[in-house]
Amino acid sequence: MALKKVALLTAGGIAPCLSSAVGALIEEYSKVAPEVEIIAYRNGYRGLLLGDSIKITPSIREQAHLLHAFGGSPIGNSRVKLTNIEDCVKRGLVQAGQDPRQVAADQLIADGVDVLHTIGGDDTNTAAADLAAFLAANGYGLGVVGLPKTIDNDVYPIAQSLGAWTAADEGAHHFSNIVSEHSSNPKMLIVHEVMGRHCGWLTAATAVAYRNLLDQMSWIPELGVTRRNREVHAVYVPELEIDLVSEANRLSTVMQEVGNVNIFLSEGAGVDSIIAEMKSRNEEIPLDPFGHVKIDKINPGAWFADRFAPMIGAEKVLVQKSGYYSRSAPANTRDQALIKACAVVAVHSALQGISGLVGQDEDQGNLIRACEFDRVAGAKPFNTNQIWFSELLSEIGQS
Repeated sequence: MALKKVALLTAGGIAPCLSSAVGALIEEYSKVAPEVEIIAYRNGYRGLLLGDSIKITPSIREQAHLLHAFGGSPIGNSRVKLTNIEDCVKRGLVQAGQDPRQVAADQLIADGVDVLHTIGGDDTNTAAADLAAFLAANGYGLGVVGLPKTIDNDVYPIAQSLGAWTAADEGAHHFSNIVSEHSSNPKMLIVHEVMGRHCGWLTAATAVAYRNLLDQMSWIPELGVTRRNREVHAVYVPELEIDLVSEANRLSTVMQEVGNVNIFLSEGAGVDSIIAEMKSRNEEIPLDPFGHVKIDKINPGAWFADRFAPMIGAEKVLVQKSGYYSRSAPANTRDQALIKACAVVAVHSALQGISGLVGQDEDQGNLIRACEFDRVAGAKPFNTNQIWFSELLSEIGQS
């Protein structure tokens, strides 16, 4: 059956690739299959459940290239889990007794959609996988083709998620200003909290990107303007255990010799300890609709700094989060190239009737293809054995 109509939606937290991905899909359809009608559901799965959509007009098609210059999503996001019936009912997205997947499927049929393009992270794509399985099991002739958005870079089996490179560069630029606060007080501890619930890739990549910026600078040691004050002194990721006593001993020496300490901390690195402490006090653990701990409510950076500062002799502490700054940026040149390449394959897959998550398949030599939804999962850990990460730790003196 010839493809007549497709729908787009973006979901989950925003990332530097969303606007660019929407633009790339519209551009590619307009180029290779201009007869295919395109609509976009507002605010992710929420819009799909409510039947709230936008028609992509000829005027929008002509201006789609402008979307590459913007951050965020032009069609809006939300966090909705189709299999969390209770939450969907509570939010008024479905009626009591309805299955959100059934409601979504019926809406797609009512709108005449042949293929749904989802652009999102692990939760969005596992939701897409659930929906695709539901559609197949119930005989709906609909396809689902996703694109992998997550700055955490933690989706199986995708080698490089869209927007992650940009987020690392933007986090580096954010800290390149924040680090100047070291001069506001002697014995300063600066904790740079980077997004990454389960995966430390973004924290490590941000540290590398930031140190690349330091490589481009000239110094005035006679005036005390040195690299050591602005250097990354520690990188902590969820995949590696933090020995606070050992690290405190090492960083105490840095504090004495340099006068300040700069730490890059993945937000997920201390979550287990924080939760255990909260449970010991019988405190309620804040969760989102997907059952994830609301990290912004428990503040891992502040928790870590409060316990670490006295151990290294810090007189002042500054905790700064780069997440919202970095995830809100427009895609950089490197990400745009990957986005456009994935959009080409996504449109081709849709036209061929192939469902899946389109990205670099790490099990097939990073070939960009529609990866089967039954292989898609989140919370992929960062491989700390990679040479570039080992070199980073070695260069900053962290074992």
